[in-house]
Amino acid sequence: MKAKKKKRQDDFNKVKLKVGKKKPKADNATNINFRSRGIHLREQLKRDINGPTTHRQLGINELLSQLHHYSANVKHSALLGLRELLSISPSLLEQHLSRLLSEVAAVLTDKDGNVRVAATRVLRFIAQSVPAERVSPFFPLLSAHLSCAMTHIEPGIQEDAMNVLDVFLEHYPSLLASRPTVLLTNFLELISHKQNIGGAKKSLDAKGRTWALTVNPDRTLTSQQWRLSVLLRLGHFLQAVVEERPMEEGDMSLRTEGVFGSSGKGCLTPLHLNWEDLVYRKGEVKVYENSGAKPPPNSTFRLRPEVDSGAPISEGLDSAETVERFAGTLVPLLLEVWIEACADDCSWNSTEGSHLLTPDAMSVMFQVLTVLQLLRKLPTQRENQDALDAWLRKEYLGDFKQHFIKNFPYGMRDTPKHKKKVDLKRSKQTAAVPAPTVEPLALNITLSQVMVSLSQKQGLGREVDGDWLSPLRSFVRDTLRSGVKLSYRQLHMLLGTVWKMVLTQRSRAVTEELLAAVYVYYKQRNLQIQTRSLLLSFYSKLYLQEQGHAHIARSKVLCRWLGSLPVQLSQLGHRNPTLSAQLIFSIQAAASRGNKDLLNSLQTHACRLYGEHTLLDRRINSFRAWSSFL
Repeated sequence: MKAKKKKRQDDFNKVKLKVGKKKPKADNATNINFRSRGIHLREQLKRDINGPTTHRQLGINELLSQLHHYSANVKHSALLGLRELLSISPSLLEQHLSRLLSEVAAVLTDKDGNVRVAATRVLRFIAQSVPAERVSPFFPLLSAHLSCAMTHIEPGIQEDAMNVLDVFLEHYPSLLASRPTVLLTNFLELISHKQNIGGAKKSLDAKGRTWALTVNPDRTLTSQQWRLSVLLRLGHFLQAVVEERPMEEGDMSLRTEGVFGSSGKGCLTPLHLNWEDLVYRKGEVKVYENSGAKPPPNSTFRLRPEVDSGAPISEGLDSAETVERFAGTLVPLLLEVWIEACADDCSWNSTEGSHLLTPDAMSVMFQVLTVLQLLRKLPTQRENQDALDAWLRKEYLGDFKQHFIKNFPYGMRDTPKHKKKVDLKRSKQTAAVPAPTVEPLALNITLSQVMVSLSQKQGLGREVDGDWLSPLRSFVRDTLRSGVKLSYRQLHMLLGTVWKMVLTQRSRAVTEELLAAVYVYYKQRNLQIQTRSLLLSFYSKLYLQEQGHAHIARSKVLCRWLGSLPVQLSQLGHRNPTLSAQLIFSIQAAASRGNKDLLNSLQTHACRLYGEHTLLDRRINSFRAWSSFL
């Protein structure tokens, strides 16, 4: 027992400290008998004094490396420094363009909103300085980052992606238009989602639609404002696609927005060339047209690469079938957006005032019609456009008549404006919808053009469209007769609607009624030269259609117009040679057909014409031949 107790005491033996003795060191004491020295890496801390730097003495390499930092403040300050550095030294864009685009585009999906806004500003600065030819090799990467941002799960990143899309649409529309398929799908996913289809297919509606509009309460914008923002960008994107497409020879509906267009720009016709034939001198080709014997030095041409006709179309929207597949998903969504806007606006009164709309609802409905217009222009060939119009008529004409023409024409509702306190911090965070104010006249004209484009030529065994075209025809007639001031685009759309009605209705009464309304507008004074030229082009080309259309032949309004041309030519004088040449061309075409009203008027005013118009002697000599014939 004593041995065990003694052993236990040895284990827990307490050291006795004596006064005046040095305290013994502990067993785990740290030896501090060492010296430390600093290590200086001079090459690492050396600044790049040769290149330009910011006010913080940071070069472009340091700023680009800071974009990978975990801190949002560091990335934000690096983007501000990049903008400052590129403003000071624009030559850095050419030297570091590839790295700049890849690094800046990578932070478009950053979780911090300030970083995304700063990255968008840097991209806008680059786009303003670098042409599309230099950015073209890197644009697939930019497009991929844009698609990631548009389809991101965070609503804030999707909203900022719209601002990035605005930059590309403003500066690089042709590059965006070259890859339409992926972006069109992204637009659909921004405002809708694919419904979950089970075994019983309970989620499908009566027409088998699988996409439905999405409502996200976490957005800073309302659902209507967000859809308006997306549809506005979709319209700009489709417009870029349409403008970049080659035109079929003789088809002026794409660039001039009408078959009778008079924009002053030539029609671009792609040339089908085989380089082997050109190398071995098997054939000749002229790369200019309508330019005389000696082409001008700035004569341009466009070549189309050889394409395998049997290859499947993956990126393009040339065929009617490809556009139909996309329209089959988009058009039902557009109808839902239209119904939602009308329901929100007309819920207060279902009978009176249902045609009156608020500015927000009118903007949404105008964008719906604009997208429908551009969908029809996507096919490049005339037969594909006709096939697409026939498909739209078959599938959606009933829905369009029910929802579009039900309350036509639409007007603006007077809404009192209430003063509200504006929260500056919240207003900066909220993305504003860049939608211009839409007037009721623009909405009604666009709706008329969309609906009239779906009408078909009247004949045996075909449905008569007169019942639902009557309110549209009345609106067009009253607008032209009212003397309201129309813009060039609005007048162009109205004349296109009249052209379509005249050729499809094939009724002399309808033709005379519409042409008389156009003639009322034509007789107005102080019309601009561009507007006068457009009206002349309309009447001239419609007159050339009279041989194949009995309801146009010997029209009283056309005869009255032809009889007034010599008077107008004599009054115009030498003030506008272009307009004079257009008048002379119309007079020559009518004189060659022996129009009595024109020939009588020409003989009456021949003296004044021969005395004043010496600018176009060759054509006047032809008039003298006609007068001698009389």
